[in-house]
Amino acid sequence: MIEMELTKIIIREKVNQQYIFLREKGGERTFPIVIGFYEADVINRKVRDVKTPRPLTHDLLLGVIEQLGGKLEKVVVNDLSNNTFYARLMIAKDGGMLEVDSRPSDAIALAVHVECPIFVAEKVLDEVALRPQ
Repeated sequence: MIEMELTKIIIREKVNQQYIFLREKGGERTFPIVIGFYEADVINRKVRDVKTPRPLTHDLLLGVIEQLGGKLEKVVVNDLSNNTFYARLMIAKDGGMLEVDSRPSDAIALAVHVECPIFVAEKVLDEVALRPQ
């Protein structure tokens, strides 16, 4: 697993396809993930520290995880199949680790909210990584 960091969010209001870019922490490999407007907006709000008057869906999910005694430890983009990325939420609870299937956009939104690490499987990064020229 390779630790990544969110480096760019591209929001275009007239289309539903938005982009987030992840870059290898301490490295040069980067890649985009296409996400929906809502998820891009949620990530952008958190990055810019824009507060909302009421909890949004991602806030709700994090609250549920915490109220049930869990803690989001990390998110992992673990697979790519038919041009679709897959991710897992890694939740620490009672000395163990729960894995929950997630869309990468939701997983990354949650990671940004709690400032937990984002990882990508080496096989995924090898397939999609862009390198500076």
